Amino acid sequence: MPSMSELVRAHTDLGAEDVAWLHLLLADWQIIADLSFADLVLWLPDREGKGFWAGAQMRPTTGPTAHVDDVVGTFIPVGRRPLLDAAYREGRLVREGDPEWRDDVPVRVETIPVRRNDRVIAVIGRNTNLLGVRTPSRLELSYLQTAADLTQMIAGGYLPAPGQRSDHADSPRVGDGFVRVDSTGAVVYASPNALSVYRRLGHSGDLTGLVLADVTRQLIPARRRADEESLSAVLGGTQARDTEVTSADIAVIVRSIPLRPHGERIGALVLVRDVTDLRRRDRELVTKDATIREIHHRVKNNLQTVAALLRLQARRIDEPAAKGALEEAVRRVGSIAIVHETLSQSAEGLVDFDEIVDRLGRMVSEVSVVGAAVRVSRQGSVGELPSEMATALAMVLTELLQNAVEHGFPDEATGTIVVSARRRRGQLRVTVTDDGVGVVEDFDLDTTTHLGLSIVRTLVESELGGRFSVARGPDGHGTKAVVELPAD
Repeated sequence: MPSMSELVRAHTDLGAEDVAWLHLLLADWQIIADLSFADLVLWLPDREGKGFWAGAQMRPTTGPTAHVDDVVGTFIPVGRRPLLDAAYREGRLVREGDPEWRDDVPVRVETIPVRRNDRVIAVIGRNTNLLGVRTPSRLELSYLQTAADLTQMIAGGYLPAPGQRSDHADSPRVGDGFVRVDSTGAVVYASPNALSVYRRLGHSGDLTGLVLADVTRQLIPARRRADEESLSAVLGGTQARDTEVTSADIAVIVRSIPLRPHGERIGALVLVRDVTDLRRRDRELVTKDATIREIHHRVKNNLQTVAALLRLQARRIDEPAAKGALEEAVRRVGSIAIVHETLSQSAEGLVDFDEIVDRLGRMVSEVSVVGAAVRVSRQGSVGELPSEMATALAMVLTELLQNAVEHGFPDEATGTIVVSARRRRGQLRVTVTDDGVGVVEDFDLDTTTHLGLSIVRTLVESELGGRFSVARGPDGHGTKAVVELPAD
C-alpha cells in the first residue's frame, strides 16, 4: 500500500507545506472519526484534474466501519462522485444526496474540503454506516456536534491548529474521557469516562456548569500543578495544547482543542486520560534500567578486582610458563570487564563495539612487554551489538590481538595490527591482520594445540554461530584471522 507522501509525489502538485499541513491533520483525525462514528478518507486532487486519489483512511473505534476494504491508492475520476467534485470546486461541506448502498449496508456520504490559507488542497470523505441507527443519546449528540464543529474548522482552514500536540502515544483519545466547555471554560457536557477520571482525582458529583480549571485547581495541590498559564490555557480551552496534572496517587493528561467553526472561539473539546498505570510502569522501567546498569558496574568492579589479584599473584611467581598463564588470564578477565563497563553506561542493553575494539587494542599493547612497539588500529565500524554477542566477541578479539603481538613480532620487533570490520547483508566480518612473521606454511587450524586459538574457535562457532579462519597474509607476509558472524 503506497504512503500518502508517495501518492502526493506521483500524482499531485501539492507542495511541501501542503503535505506538512495534511500530515498534521491526519495525526489527529482519529478524534474526528470517533466523534463522527464514521470512516474518513482523504482524497488528493490529481495534478491533471482528472479526479482524486485516496491518500489516507481512518476507521472509527466508536462504531461500525463503512469501508470493509482499504481504499488507499485507489482513483476516482471526475464525475463519478459528484459530492467530491462539489466540495473541491466550491470549497464547502456537501451533505446532499441519498445514502449509498455498499455490500447491503446503507452509507451516508459527506465531503469536507481541506483548506489551507485560501486554497482547498484536498477533500475528506466522511462515510457513516447507517445500519442499526437509533435515536442518539446525549453522549452521541455531544460527539456529533463537536465533530460538526471540527469539520467546519477544517473547511475554514482553522484545523489543524498551530502547536497542537499530535504525535504522542499517550495522548488522550475520545473514549478515554470527553469534556466540552463553553467560551468561559464552564463544562457543557462530560462523558461518563471523564467523570470517572475526575472522581479518581477526588471530585464527587457532576461537572456540568462548573469551570473546569477551577475544579482541577481545588483537586490538585499547588506544588503538583503545571504552571498556571498551561493549566488555564488547556482546561479553559483557549489554546491547542496539553498538560499533565497529578495528585498524590493519580496522573492525568489533559488535552484541549479550541472550537472555532467560523473563526471565533465558541468553546473547546477537552480530552482527559488517566495515565496512572503508565507512569507507574515508566517508573518501574527507569528503576529496572538503573538497577541493571548498577549490576553491570558492580560486575565490572569485581572483574577488575579479580584481574588485580591475578596480576599480583603473577608478580610472585618465578616460573615463566605459570607467570604467562596468569597474565593471559588477566587480559581475558579485563576484556570482559570492558564490556560490562560499557553496558553500565548504556540504557539500551547494546554496546558500542567500536569503543571496545579501540580499548582492547590499547590494553593489549599496554600489558605486553613486546607490544609496546606494535601499533593497533581499526578500520571500518562494527556498530552496536547485543551484550551477549559483545562479551564473546571481545574475548575473541583479545585472544587474536594478543596472539598477533606475541607470535607475530618476536624479539621486540615493531609492526602494525589492523582490525577491520564490515557489515553487509546480515553478516558481520571482522578481520585481524598483522605484518609480522606470519604462521607457518603448513598451519592447520584443526590440528593446532594453541589454547588461545582453541578458545577463539569455540567462541566463534559454538556461542556466536559463525566461522573462523587463519592464514598467511595476502602478500605472503604476516597473518590474517577472519571472523564471520550473523548480525542484523
